Amino acid sequence: MIQSVWPYLAVMLLAAGFWPAIERRFGWKVFEILPPIVLTYLTVTALSVAGLWTASEEIHAAQNMLVARLVPALLFLLMINCDLRAILALGPRVLGVFVCTSISLFIAFVVTFLIFRHWMPGNGWMPLASLSGSWVGGTANMIAVKQAIGMSDTALATTLLTDALCYSMWVVVLFAVARLAPAFNRWTRAVSSADLTVAETAPRAPATPDSVLLWLGLALLVAAVSTVFGARLPVGTMVTATTWTILLATGAGLVVAHTPLARLPGAQAVSSAMLISVVAVLASQSSFAGIAAAPLYLLAGVTVIALHAVLLCLAARVFHFDLYLCGISSLAHIGGVAATPVLAATYSRSLVPVGILLALLGYILGTGFGLVVATVLSALAS
Repeated sequence: MIQSVWPYLAVMLLAAGFWPAIERRFGWKVFEILPPIVLTYLTVTALSVAGLWTASEEIHAAQNMLVARLVPALLFLLMINCDLRAILALGPRVLGVFVCTSISLFIAFVVTFLIFRHWMPGNGWMPLASLSGSWVGGTANMIAVKQAIGMSDTALATTLLTDALCYSMWVVVLFAVARLAPAFNRWTRAVSSADLTVAETAPRAPATPDSVLLWLGLALLVAAVSTVFGARLPVGTMVTATTWTILLATGAGLVVAHTPLARLPGAQAVSSAMLISVVAVLASQSSFAGIAAAPLYLLAGVTVIALHAVLLCLAARVFHFDLYLCGISSLAHIGGVAATPVLAATYSRSLVPVGILLALLGYILGTGFGLVVATVLSALAS
């Protein structure tokens, strides 16, 4: 059992490189259904649940530091090849997907409560209401809704567990369905957003050892500087130091993208390696301990996501949304600003700014959404 940082880091790097290496070497058909990034997530989650490492203070601190530093660094690198003019042209479609996602989640929460309310205690609507705040915004929105409706700390623990487990399952699904995009887009009669946003660029030279080191060092430096300045900027209920850090790193990437430095090869290679490493670290924090304490709410959470998926697919059929925008919008609601760019990058790197925008918009609206859901559910409960 691993209890220190260096063996843990070794396992993360080995897990991050294993499946991409297998795909490159053998090209098995299974990778058409489960891409390496999904298999990496599932593998590391299984190792975590099996107890290969313990959640010691040292490893927990390492996980927090890696996510806090690698996510801004990753976002900086992902911005280097983004075409903002093409992305701005997607504005109406992006807003339309976001609105439809929010509406589908609202309906899903109400219908789920109506299905399960007879098995819930008197205040059983409260965990669902606080969960709805998280599934449009984030944990901060969940806490805000919890405080506003007077929910107990015990119920909050149940909500956090439901949020973590259902989110983990949904992330795997959204990664895996990427290969279904052509068929889904034919069914919805949609044009792929990746096709619309990827600009024609000249072929880039292959990465070299010096360019990889330069991009890696620059990305980590930008992440460190963004963290320092992000901690000094004003914060509020919805805007935290982490939000500022992500915005600053993203902005730095967009600035560098318009300089001669952007022509230096290697940014894509470094960002690809960093992307799957971040996925491995996120998966390493998975834990299914305590699942028996909240089976009803876990089932309710799965029901909410299933209903949301069906309703969003129907909206996509009516309004001709493509799979990539639907997936990014869904995770922007349920996953938040840290996970959404990771998913967007696996779909199409040019969609990363779209994912960030939608996730930040979710943070702004999450508490209000949760309070509206709370009002409706409490009325239904009485």
